Amino acid sequence: QVQLVESGGGLVQAGGSLRLSCAASGSSVLINTMGWVRQAPGKQRELVAVITYGGTTNYADSVKGRFALSRDNAKNAVYLQLNSLKPEDTAVYYCVAARLPKTAPRATYDYWGQGTQVTVSS
Repeated sequence: QVQLVESGGGLVQAGGSLRLSCAASGSSVLINTMGWVRQAPGKQRELVAVITYGGTTNYADSVKGRFALSRDNAKNAVYLQLNSLKPEDTAVYYCVAARLPKTAPRATYDYWGQGTQVTVSS
């Protein structure tokens, strides 16, 4: 089994920055893809950014140029740098992982973290 533990998040003003971290433990050797999905109140979950073990990435159009995803395979961890934050980025951000390479926007994931709140004030 795999556990995903998130850290980071919080309250920030528009234009500010945050950094989210996620570390996998347990049978993390099973993981290929890691990344983040978010859900805003009253909206469907949406992919934010994911990265495969080989380094292939996919970002939502709404965050391209503002968010940056990186991965440390040795630590089984991913890091999401959120810059130029907007109020519409307010959501619960979930760390996700999959056993296979998955970068499609509507991909399903095998493992989920508990979620961390990001709130951007205007």
